[in-house]
Amino acid sequence: MKTVAFYTLGCKVNQYETNGMTAKFLEYGYSIVEFGEIADIYVINTCTVTAMSDKKSRTVIRRAKSLNEKGNVVVTGCYSETAKEEVQKISEVDLIVGNNEKKDIVEIVEEYIENSCRGGFPYPPGQKGKKLMTKAVEQEEFMDFGATVSIDRTRLIIKVQDGCDNFCAYCIIPYAKGRARSRRIDSVISEIKCAVEKGVKEVVITGIEISSYGKGLAGNVSLIDLLEEVNNIEGLERIRLGSLEPNTISLDFVSRLSKLDKICNHFHLSLQSGCDETLKRMNRKYSVKEFEEKVTLLRSAFPDMALTTDIIVGFPGETEEEFKKTYEFLKEIGFSKMHVFKYSSRKGTVASRMENQIDAKEKEIRSKKLIELSDRNEKEFIKQYINRKVLVLFEKKRGSVIKGHTSNYIVVKSICKADVSNEIKTVEIKKQEGTELIGNIL
Repeated sequence: MKTVAFYTLGCKVNQYETNGMTAKFLEYGYSIVEFGEIADIYVINTCTVTAMSDKKSRTVIRRAKSLNEKGNVVVTGCYSETAKEEVQKISEVDLIVGNNEKKDIVEIVEEYIENSCRGGFPYPPGQKGKKLMTKAVEQEEFMDFGATVSIDRTRLIIKVQDGCDNFCAYCIIPYAKGRARSRRIDSVISEIKCAVEKGVKEVVITGIEISSYGKGLAGNVSLIDLLEEVNNIEGLERIRLGSLEPNTISLDFVSRLSKLDKICNHFHLSLQSGCDETLKRMNRKYSVKEFEEKVTLLRSAFPDMALTTDIIVGFPGETEEEFKKTYEFLKEIGFSKMHVFKYSSRKGTVASRMENQIDAKEKEIRSKKLIELSDRNEKEFIKQYINRKVLVLFEKKRGSVIKGHTSNYIVVKSICKADVSNEIKTVEIKKQEGTELIGNIL
């Protein structure tokens, strides 16, 4: 039996697409093995969101070839999309598959191997996979894997949207993924129903920019319309949302969202900076005041919610005064957790050409301050649940210990004899251990 191994870098969209490619290979009779094992084919689904992502992608590509010199190393994802010429020069790469060809990856790989075995090379030297690289920016329709869910967990990622029209000054993703486009509601519902039949209790609605859901579809369809349909699926217990743009949060959206009993009270609102001047240079389309108003709206409907965000420090031109404004705003809002990133220049973006690039040492200092604030906030947020009862969807049991997550995504650990994996149980919280809660299943 032919074998294939996968390595996924980056976001939940990449994770979803790897699941889709895995299902395709299984359909063709391949056996899936761990990445560290010898395989006939290694598929690396790359990321390019930062310079470090590019570096990690190159490292994994070279590692794959070292595992099996005769194996075929297939590279796909955003790094190969935006830096094709650079990836072509990596000697370990056998084939490049564009982001928009992922659903056809098995046919593409087998065609390549068949031509190679016959002694013919379908692509000129130094032009690996050239004819397969349809640019993502030219893609007009959503790439739909169909209901080919590969079930191996309680929580399943469901991709409903691709591409982005925001063109933030720091971001290369619109050039890697193309313009915003949406998956048909009936296709989304079909995949989730298939997953529920196989035992999945929770789905994570994700995409490059799910707030733009509806673009490319007929009729006046939006994200909340999709969520109302998903909420009606019998047997599904939880709906978790991926990152939302602040401008999605309106009175109508929150009012309708609050009526959906399966929505998890965990929201990730992308902020990036707590300073209006910095936000303007980033080409973010809201002010600090507007962001705060959105948070107030959400908290009025979901008082127990977890609120997380992304923050970039050291964006070009960010003065010490601007950073202080960000720090104070973050303290005021009280996020339960913040994902802090040091600005990384990406060739081809507006920000890469800006003056007043910030020194690496200064970015490190600012990053450390925000991470410390985030750690304090997270522990304080979790602490409030001691001596309370919470509902936990348990996932994995190891020995006598089983772990799961609350609706607002706090890790809860319990000791029990029975295996309650993939079940929602009431837990009485007794204590806190770092960023985890410990309790007894009732």
